[in-house]
Amino acid sequence: MKLTEAKQQFISSWGAFGTHWGINRTMAQIHALLLISPDPVTQDDIMEELNISRGNTNMNIRELINWGLVERVILPGERKEFFTAEKDIWKVVKQIVKERKKRELEPMMQLLDKLEDVEGDKKDKKVKTFVDTISSIKRLGLQADKTLDVMIKAEENWFLSSMMKIFK
Repeated sequence: MKLTEAKQQFISSWGAFGTHWGINRTMAQIHALLLISPDPVTQDDIMEELNISRGNTNMNIRELINWGLVERVILPGERKEFFTAEKDIWKVVKQIVKERKKRELEPMMQLLDKLEDVEGDKKDKKVKTFVDTISSIKRLGLQADKTLDVMIKAEENWFLSSMMKIFK
């Protein structure tokens, strides 16, 4: 397979995978392009390579910066802004996990805290069932939170060797 075809396939596939990580396809495609680019890339280059509009490109670059996956680069003598992505995939995965935790798990846990404190007679079957269900979901969420914290703090080799032990 030629490099051009392989790049297109990677960008397309990463875009599809990104939707499973909580980001839109175009955002993931821009991230993929920046991941495999050896040098920082301009917004115009991204637009041309991916055939997307300036507004779409700008909006998605800003969001990738907010996620901590992309950064602006100023090159001496250049007037245009350039962008680059973290190339260490372990750092990328940890950053995605951190952001998903912050954007999804933490708000859910806050909601569960409120819902668990429902008013009513705890002996009432409906109240008890509701509280028991919410408490069970909360325990699972707390365990997921602890597991994600371990992953975020872990070094790649330790984490991968631990995961291999679990699956043996």
